[in-house]
Amino acid sequence: MRDRTLDDRGRAAAGEKIRSVASRSEPTEAGRPPTGAPDDLDPLANAVWWALRTEQRELAEVAGRARRYPADVSVFAGVDVLDAGGWADLATLVGPSGTAALFRAEIPPPPAGWTEHHRGRGRQMTVTADALAATADALADDRADGLADELAATPTSRTHPTVALEMVRRLTMVDIGEVLALVEVARPGPFAERTLEMGRYWGHLDEHDRLLAMAGERMHLEGHTEISAVCTHPDARGQGLATALTRRVAQAILDRGEVPFLHVAEGNDRARAVYRRLGFTERRTVEFAVLEAPAGGA
Repeated sequence: MRDRTLDDRGRAAAGEKIRSVASRSEPTEAGRPPTGAPDDLDPLANAVWWALRTEQRELAEVAGRARRYPADVSVFAGVDVLDAGGWADLATLVGPSGTAALFRAEIPPPPAGWTEHHRGRGRQMTVTADALAATADALADDRADGLADELAATPTSRTHPTVALEMVRRLTMVDIGEVLALVEVARPGPFAERTLEMGRYWGHLDEHDRLLAMAGERMHLEGHTEISAVCTHPDARGQGLATALTRRVAQAILDRGEVPFLHVAEGNDRARAVYRRLGFTERRTVEFAVLEAPAGGA
């Protein structure tokens, strides 16, 4: 399947009409190498662009070398290299005064005309099958602090000590109301009306079918899948629900022969500690920036 350009979809950034970019859109048949040389040949250093270049290419809106998800799927955009041509393609993609949310290993200061509204840093973490399996036995003997108590209730591929499996199920668009309500109170990060379409999301529901916790798959690139939207309703915290779901999602990714990865905002030390207890290790620092394109366009 080929990428859908802004011209094909008739979409516009921030409600503004953007000129057609169909003539500049790059073919994206699987297996073809990109025309540019990415800043880092490690795909996880530029996961948004690589996802939209490979496994999620059917979602891509494209202008030259720049790509983004539809606004109702995800906020993120990407480009292979942030050189003059890359910034120009990004400006064309989002349109005059449009917003680009970048998420990659390093984001240099934008060129003249761009406005930076927000910048943050985080940690990228991955886990292996052996590390995930090893945490089950380690946690059984570790009651040193509250984190260990919380994680002890986490189901593994072998045992499910206290979490009732009948309360866990795959989330679909039928559940979007409950999902968005949980996102509103738990604030796991960017989540749009069609984010569920990016991968498999799982939820833990109570006896009244109220969604208490969730975790799922967001970016998907060759050989790697990101775990995202890990959150728990404030009324249900301390039971290990989201941690159990994280383990479940990670195990499913590993069972497909892929590498699970996730991102934690800098300063969220508790979340980092939880993921470490699950066997995740830090891989690199990543940056996030929200930028406004020049008013006059590219």
